[in-house]
Amino acid sequence: MDFNEYKVRLEIFEGPLDLLLYLIKKDEVDIHCISIERITRQYLDYINTFKLLNIDLASEFIVMAANLMYLKSRTLLPRIDQPPEEDAEEDDPRWELIRQLIEYKKFKDAAGFLCLRELEQENRFAHQADASDAPPIEEPATLAEVSIFDLIRAFQNVLKRFEESHDFGDIIDDRFTVSDKIELLLSHFTPGEVKRFEELFQSATTKAEVIVTFLALLELMKLNQFMVRQSELLGEIVIERRSNQSVAALEAAEVSSNYD
Repeated sequence: MDFNEYKVRLEIFEGPLDLLLYLIKKDEVDIHCISIERITRQYLDYINTFKLLNIDLASEFIVMAANLMYLKSRTLLPRIDQPPEEDAEEDDPRWELIRQLIEYKKFKDAAGFLCLRELEQENRFAHQADASDAPPIEEPATLAEVSIFDLIRAFQNVLKRFEESHDFGDIIDDRFTVSDKIELLLSHFTPGEVKRFEELFQSATTKAEVIVTFLALLELMKLNQFMVRQSELLGEIVIERRSNQSVAALEAAEVSSNYD
């Protein structure tokens, strides 16, 4: 099976504004001082990577890409040649986007604060269940918790270093399928073992194999076999294979929730 035929279906809860905020935080710049040229280039790099991996994207991502390219084109025009805007009171075409980002960040921060308060209340009034032999369920580090944008950034870095060190061009290697790589990754990880993200790609010999390996990792995360951890924001990503007990506990919890 060609990796181009493999369709990735992920529950991506973050939207285009989340991606823009992520890029701003990654560059450590003030939200009022964003470079439209730089952020547009980085945003399009992410969109192209999603397309390379055949990941379905919501239409909002494409709309934002078009809007960013429009804003970039406006910043390149002399002020006298700027197109008329009915609601535009400022000369800087960035301000409407900056306002959207600031308002969105306020709501995002408020939601995060309420989530923390909810967790605090759960700890304060914890239900004392009867003792049982059931294995504890590990807190999963899902795609929503360790951002998909972090994973894509790490994948982009691996792919860039691979292309710089290998002079193969765009060679397609049909030896591996996603299923093959899933089996290979499972055989290389013992339950509970942890490895750095980059180690997953050390034996890859072609660009296609790098892509298929990453797709296999995403699939294993969806299957609750692997989880990702990050010690700090934008820090190094490590991959951990779940223990057999935690996988069984998660599967039991999912079955139970389906009946509720």
